[in-house]
Amino acid sequence: MIFFKQSDQARIEYRTHLNSSVDCVHFLLRQGLAFRGHDESINSSNQGNFLELLKFLADHNEDVKIVALSNAPQNLKLTSPNIKKDIVNVAAFETINVIIRDFGDALFSILIDEARDISMKEQMAVVIRYVDKKGQVIERFLGIEHVANTNALSLKQAMKNLFSKLGLSIFRLRGQGYDGASNMQGEFNGLKTLILKENPCAYYVHCFAHQLQLALVAVAKNHNQIALIFTLVSNVVNVVGASCKHRDIVREKQAVKVAKALNTGELSSGQGLNQEINLKRAGDTCWGSHYGTLVSLASMFSTVIDVLEMISEDGSNSEQRAEANILLDSIQSFEFVFSLHLMKTILAITSELSQALQRKDQDIVNAMNLV
Repeated sequence: MIFFKQSDQARIEYRTHLNSSVDCVHFLLRQGLAFRGHDESINSSNQGNFLELLKFLADHNEDVKIVALSNAPQNLKLTSPNIKKDIVNVAAFETINVIIRDFGDALFSILIDEARDISMKEQMAVVIRYVDKKGQVIERFLGIEHVANTNALSLKQAMKNLFSKLGLSIFRLRGQGYDGASNMQGEFNGLKTLILKENPCAYYVHCFAHQLQLALVAVAKNHNQIALIFTLVSNVVNVVGASCKHRDIVREKQAVKVAKALNTGELSSGQGLNQEINLKRAGDTCWGSHYGTLVSLASMFSTVIDVLEMISEDGSNSEQRAEANILLDSIQSFEFVFSLHLMKTILAITSELSQALQRKDQDIVNAMNLV
């Protein structure tokens, strides 16, 4: 009522101001950028992405400049955190509505994973998977739900609450995809079992690529020599990449070796060939990343030896020099070199398989043949 009591000109100015704020929020959301700045006061040299973008828009649009920021009433700047959150929530609501309308009454599957955010709150991320009217398999992120704890009952209740809010029926659910945790795929009290009791058609599939990762970890850890190889490789990466100085030396030495190999004809030149490489650090949760580490170590082996010899002589402390000496002896042994090439060959196969299993257009028959 207050809005419609205003003059036509005031309403036009308000719409212009509101649209400019919505446009800025839309841009920041699409780019995944932070809204707030450390200091948003008038005297700040950098007021944060939202306010700086709004000022930029005002500087390049006379209509916005007339009504925004300094010319707007103090209680109508539309720049407060609460206003920004309201616009973000509306954008999320409209986005989800488009997704829900797109698949209509079609059957669907869900993919759920749990994770803690930076504030140590347990959260459940939900992705929906369906076939659209064109016959294309579509995956859409529906949102993140806060859960008090991660037992199966709490997760199921959070999922049902989300379904209720979005107008989805659990009886249209035809597939479940989770990780291998007991609260997810437990045979008696896991989330998949609780849903199957309510809807027997909601088949559970444990991600093939994730199963492959778990199998590789289990096999590698059960073989002492292979487990030792990965421990040594991790130590080499830590020692050689411990400082920017060491990394610079690695790059310089490798560049010299590549230039020499190009001159002697050992390497061929061409677009995309002989790019600058460095030792890659393997991830704890993604076993496939170990393949990249082994490839980089094998291709830079002589460079790594040179750098370790330098550290063993000129290291900053006795512990570093001693560790470099031990690594030099270990990685130049026949057992290490043989195991390095063996695991590089094996992981090349499994890495290719893992990438193939994650393709959107992969079918179950071809996937089993690849396995």
